[in-house]
Amino acid sequence: MVQAIVNLGEYEDRVLTIVKGKFGLKNKSEAVNLIIDKFEEALLEPELRPEFIQKIKRIEKEGKFKTFKNIEELRRDIENA
Repeated sequence: MVQAIVNLGEYEDRVLTIVKGKFGLKNKSEAVNLIIDKFEEALLEPELRPEFIQKIKRIEKEGKFKTFKNIEELRRDIENA
């Protein structure tokens, strides 16, 4: 565990106190950890591009594998993906 001395303004201290009370935490350290966890989820979790989501949904709908009669069909499918 890492310990740190943090200088907070009056407003920031009030916000920590509110978070501590709202979530029933024991101390402000737990409040800081909760805020960091929430921030991490919101900011660091990458968003998927809409095109990628559509492509995955199409693959799920069509099935896992495709069969092709010849190499030309395969090329057309790759170029139109």
